Amino acid sequence: MTALKFWQTTPMSELSDRQWESLCDGCGKCCLNKLEDEDTGEIYYTSVACQLLDHSSGRCSDYKNRLARVPDCLDLRQTDSESYHWLPATCAYRLLASGEDLPEWHYLKSEDPTLVHRATCTVKHRVICETTIDPEQLEDHIIAWTDR
Repeated sequence: MTALKFWQTTPMSELSDRQWESLCDGCGKCCLNKLEDEDTGEIYYTSVACQLLDHSSGRCSDYKNRLARVPDCLDLRQTDSESYHWLPATCAYRLLASGEDLPEWHYLKSEDPTLVHRATCTVKHRVICETTIDPEQLEDHIIAWTDR
């Protein structure tokens, strides 16, 4: 019998900082600029990434200071999990908040941190920086590949 893992036994509100941070698979999709349909509430992802996203790794280049440097950046631990609907369907935080398990490619299950990239579940090398476009043209960059 396989022992249950911390994400299967510990409520998200009780995770240690290390456990919480380990849930992030480094996909970078949460760092994409998003648009919300005012009528339906549907979220549309764009291929336009936060200026701090390292496009080659899919990770924040200044994670420690991101909240001070990027006014729209959120600390998920300080955000009500009921509002995680804007996170991609593959996001560990969203999955666990809704009672689901991690995907098989998640490195906590597969023990392979590169599998998320090989499963094409990341923004790595697929996005542009928000400082390179006119914000009024964000709609021109809507994508459909975020929930793989």
